[in-house]
Amino acid sequence: QVQLVESGGGLVQAGGSLRLSCAASGRISRYHMGWFRQAPGREREFVAAIAWSGVTTDYSDSVKGRFTISRDNAKNTVYLQMNSLRPEDTAVYSCAAFSAWGPPFHSSRMDYWGKGTLVTVSS
Repeated sequence: QVQLVESGGGLVQAGGSLRLSCAASGRISRYHMGWFRQAPGREREFVAAIAWSGVTTDYSDSVKGRFTISRDNAKNTVYLQMNSLRPEDTAVYSCAAFSAWGPPFHSSRMDYWGKGTLVTVSS
């Protein structure tokens, strides 16, 4: 069983940066990890994923070049560095753990979820 807790959300101006963290209670070293987000009135969408080894990553087109996903298996923690934030990045960001690597990274394929952290980007 894996429990995930996100932190690092908050209010930031457009163009600013935030780093989200996802701390796991269980060992996540053999799980691939992902970040998803859900804006008000919209469906949850994929943001980024990282393989268990940390070598392979994938990003949605909307965040590619601005966000970076990373992990520290020794600390059981996954990170999402978000730069050049835009108002349309405003959402609740949730991390997830999953077993089978490969796009599309649909939310239905995730095995464990955190409750999320709110990111608000003001214009």
